[in-house]
Amino acid sequence: MKVLLINGPNLNLLGKREPDIYGTESMEARLAILQQQFPEAEIQYFQSNIEGELINALQKERYDALVINPGAYSHYSIALMDALKNCTCPKIEVHISNIHAREDFRHKTITGMACDAVISGCGLEGYSLAIQFLVQKITFNS
Repeated sequence: MKVLLINGPNLNLLGKREPDIYGTESMEARLAILQQQFPEAEIQYFQSNIEGELINALQKERYDALVINPGAYSHYSIALMDALKNCTCPKIEVHISNIHAREDFRHKTITGMACDAVISGCGLEGYSLAIQFLVQKITFNS
């Protein structure tokens, strides 16, 4: 099972960026944990601060499931939402912080409307929860 994990803008700074909101763990450390937790999944990771690169990665569709944290693009990127709608695999949007406990503009996620579920406020553990759900969903639907 191939899982594509995509992170959007500023998430390359995990572990350094606003640790009171995003924690001190790096994405590299989280990826190592995910690979240990889910040996049955081939986790492919992609991060970009550029909207078009995220869309290009989605359109390659060489994966069975998708976990995406679009970052700030979640709140306004119609182009990213449209690309997600075209992905036929199961997909989950993840937000490290609780977007509903932050500024008003963060409360709505238009990209989340194109996903099967949205996980918010569970820290980096949200990535694990998303992959666990997707592995179970694909295993039971096979």
